[in-house]
Amino acid sequence: MRVLAIGAHPDDLEILCGGTLAKFAKRGDEVVMVHLCSGNMGGREIEPDKLAEIRDKEAKKAGDIIGAEVLGPIADDLDLYPTKDMRIKVVDIIRYAKPDIIITHSPNDYMPDHTITSQLVFEASFTATLPLYKTGQPTHEPIVPIFYMDTLAGIGFEPTDYVDITDFFQMKKEMLLCHESQYKWLSGHHQADPINLIETMAKFRGLQCGVLYAEAFQTAQLWGRLRAERLLP
Repeated sequence: MRVLAIGAHPDDLEILCGGTLAKFAKRGDEVVMVHLCSGNMGGREIEPDKLAEIRDKEAKKAGDIIGAEVLGPIADDLDLYPTKDMRIKVVDIIRYAKPDIIITHSPNDYMPDHTITSQLVFEASFTATLPLYKTGQPTHEPIVPIFYMDTLAGIGFEPTDYVDITDFFQMKKEMLLCHESQYKWLSGHHQADPINLIETMAKFRGLQCGVLYAEAFQTAQLWGRLRAERLLP
C-alpha cells in the first residue's frame, strides 16, 4: 500500500502520526511524508532562510529512520493559502505519490497552516482524480480515503480509529528528536516539552483503546472515501 502523509510543517507528522507511519513502513508499505510549509517561522534566534534549510534537513533525517520519502515545502510559514495555484501544487504531490490513503491535519486544528493544509488536501485529493484537470503530473483517478490526525493536545477531536503504536513509540520519539531546532522553541513559545507532549498524548489515546501507546484518527465520513476493510495498520 502507498501511504501519503501531508502535514503543515516539518515535525507535525512526527508529533501526530509518527508511530503509525513507522508501523506502515515496518510492514512494507511505501510512505511519503510531506511538509507544505518551510518551517521558517518556527523559532526566534535563527534567521528564517537559515531555519528553513535546517528544518528541511531535519525532516529528511526523520524520514530516513523509517525509509520514507520526504517532500516539500511549497510555501513559507503563514504564506500557505487555499488558492488555485497552491491547490495545483498539492494535486501534483498527490498525483506523484499515487496514494492508497492520505493522512493529514484535522480541519479543526489550532493554527492557520494546519487548517489550510487540511482544506488544500481535501480539495486537491478530489481534483487529482479528474483526467481533464491537467497539471504537471498524470492523473491518479482513485478517490482516496482521508484520515485526519489528532489535534494538538487532542482538543476538540473525537477519534473514529486508533492505531496501537506501543512497539513503535520509541521510533516515533527518535523521529521527533531529529528536529533539534524545535526543542527550545516548542518548550518556550508553546509551553510544551515536545517529548512530554507526544508521550502524554500517546498514553491518553492508548488508555482510551486499551493499549499502552496509541495514535488517534478520524475518517473523512464522505461518499466515495469510505472502505469496508481496515486501512490503518
